[in-house]
Amino acid sequence: MNRADLVEKIAAGTKLSKADATRVLDVMVGSIKESLKKGQKVTLVGFGTFSVSNRKERTGRNPRTGETVKIPTMKTPKFVATRGLKDAVK
Repeated sequence: MNRADLVEKIAAGTKLSKADATRVLDVMVGSIKESLKKGQKVTLVGFGTFSVSNRKERTGRNPRTGETVKIPTMKTPKFVATRGLKDAVK
């Protein structure tokens, strides 16, 4: 499923226009991004939790040259599915 498919499902399920469903999706994704930028967790009951994790500095290897490269510390988004979502996928 891609973004357009999701917009169609939202529009059909809520009887909104596709334009309104697109705005709903944009606001939801934007809100999640803003919360993660602030370092906050976003929990959607029955779906999962979005959070930010810190990756430590580490060394990697350039696959072309074989040269070792220092990979800096960075923040990365993380998603953990709830048990209900995991069970639904089984």
